[in-house]
Amino acid sequence: MSGFGSEGYFLADCPARLAVDLLADKWAAVVLYGLSAGPVRHGELIEMIGGISRKVLTQTLRRLEARGLVVRRAFAEVPPRVEYELTPLGATLIDPIHTLTEWARANGDEVLDAG
Repeated sequence: MSGFGSEGYFLADCPARLAVDLLADKWAAVVLYGLSAGPVRHGELIEMIGGISRKVLTQTLRRLEARGLVVRRAFAEVPPRVEYELTPLGATLIDPIHTLTEWARANGDEVLDAG
């Protein structure tokens, strides 16, 4: 990890800090991954994810949308239909999220045992 101080990694305005801050949200990576197969409705995400309230899901989707990672599409139908989908930018996070998931799968027991 040499160079972290001298090159300014993780300073407030650096890209690495932005990525960590973005994914530090408890639900952000889970929601992004839930959207990785294509457009999904709010209720479908609730069922898919489990353990997340409607309110928290809505807040998470709004944050991800504000960051340009998710797009919300409302359809003029009766009853109204809204779908969420990854933007091309959001889709670029799926591989890193998958890598973190694989790391957790391989090392999770060791991390839990250490605590």
